[in-house]
Amino acid sequence: MSEPTITMSVEEEVALLRINHPPVNVLSSQVMEEMDKALVELKGAKVVIVTGTGNFFSAGADIKELAQLASADEAISFAQRYHEILRRIETSPIPIIAAINGHCLGGGLELAMACHIRIAAEAIKLGQPEINLGIIPGAGGTQRLPRLIGKARALEMLLTGEPLSAEEARGIGLVNHVTKPMILLEEAKFLARRLHGKPAIAMGLIIEAVDGGLSKSLVEGLELEARLFGRVFLTEDSHEGLRAFLEKRPPGFKNK
Repeated sequence: MSEPTITMSVEEEVALLRINHPPVNVLSSQVMEEMDKALVELKGAKVVIVTGTGNFFSAGADIKELAQLASADEAISFAQRYHEILRRIETSPIPIIAAINGHCLGGGLELAMACHIRIAAEAIKLGQPEINLGIIPGAGGTQRLPRLIGKARALEMLLTGEPLSAEEARGIGLVNHVTKPMILLEEAKFLARRLHGKPAIAMGLIIEAVDGGLSKSLVEGLELEARLFGRVFLTEDSHEGLRAFLEKRPPGFKNK
């Protein structure tokens, strides 16, 4: 039996998922299926961190697998499965942080973009180089990248295939924070602990509101927000948070 390509540990309700597929952590079908299984079976975690092992977060899809796609229908099915898995990440009510420890290219960047927050190590590269292979991104790159950084910048990255530095990516909003490599994971865990103290249901509803609203008009997005605003008032934590504020004390959230 082959070694697992995704390893998972949970400590104090923070789950750490590591891509463990040396040497460059390509996102083969096996890696993606194991990632999906880990997300489905994830229990007892309030925040998730996704990172890579070695010097790469991920160099992208397995080119050998792509070369074996024999028809347009096979390629469509391949892309749709990756879309399904990454949408599970993107729509997860549990906040998912990408701790980008090394170069993050192609499908690796598509995975990172599906996460809710991205922290990158210095001196890494992030890019969508598919054009240099005569193909286009197939795991969401043409859709998520312009939503994150705007149409013109996204098209330049996609059409040239040239990567950005971590600082360049931070400057255009592709990553939230840049830090030194040796403290990247600690920075991600620090952020995870900050999120851990927030009410879980409200965090999930915020993710749902933002994700759902992006595909709607402003009016429709506001209607969605109003419905979710109503739903959050059914939770015990909403009442506790408001009472705690009025009573000038820290809230005791119970994720209920």
